[in-house]
Amino acid sequence: MPIHASCIAIDGTGVLLRGPSGSGKSDLALRLIDGGALLVADDQVELEVIGGALFASPPDILAGKIEARGIGILENLPWHRAPVALIVDLVAREDVERLPFERASTINGVELPYVLLAAFEASTPAKIRSLLASLEANRSTRDSISQS
Repeated sequence: MPIHASCIAIDGTGVLLRGPSGSGKSDLALRLIDGGALLVADDQVELEVIGGALFASPPDILAGKIEARGIGILENLPWHRAPVALIVDLVAREDVERLPFERASTINGVELPYVLLAAFEASTPAKIRSLLASLEANRSTRDSISQS
């Protein structure tokens, strides 16, 4: 069963964008796509656990489509299936904490980090890219330590 969300992939890593209708999921996804991300799914995201990882993909009917409010549905965008590494809950600007503590959310038994961000701030795409880079650096460090 699909969930109400959008998802993009940055360098093959999925970011799940959650929030109510009108919160900016598609707008933020479009800005990330404009910066080189790939569309995974807009409005509805199918989630599946494979080998302990959570993967996101679009329902067939929505593959390659995204809503651009004020324009309509953009079609034939390249789309991608991706392992989700980060959840972004979209909230009002005043609900974004200056120095938040680390959070995790569990979906289908998979625990993932999540943050609260305001979709319409100009810096939000940069924040997401920076956070993904930091998560990847931490994961690489943990992997190299465990292999030692």
